[in-house]
Amino acid sequence: MSDRNMEEKVEQATNSKNISLPMSRVRLIMKSSPDVSCINQDALFLTTKATELFVQHLALSSYKNGSGKGTNTLSYSDLARAAEESETFQFLTDILPKKILARDYLKSLEEMDKDDDNL
Repeated sequence: MSDRNMEEKVEQATNSKNISLPMSRVRLIMKSSPDVSCINQDALFLTTKATELFVQHLALSSYKNGSGKGTNTLSYSDLARAAEESETFQFLTDILPKKILARDYLKSLEEMDKDDDNL
C-alpha cells in the first residue's frame, strides 16, 4: 500500500463521524480517574474520537519512518523508535521503551555498580 493510499484512508477516517474504538472501554478508563464523577455523551464521543485519531497518527508516523515499509508491516520497534526520536511522541518513551536483551541489561547494571564503587 502506498503512502498516498494510507494517508487517504486516514483522512477519510478523520472526517468520518464513525468511531472504531469501543466507547464503553473509553468510559471505563475515564471513570477510573478519581477526578471524574459524571461523563457527558459528547465528551465521551470527542475523547474517543481524539484517542482514535492519536493512535492513527502514531501508527502512520511510525510506519513512515519504520523498517517494515517494504513489507507493509508495523512493529513494536517502529513504535518505540518513533517515541524516542519524535518530539511529539517523547512522552511515550516510558510506555514504549526500546527492547533490550536481559544479558545486555544485566551487563549495564554491572557497569553502573562498578562506576558507583569507583566513586
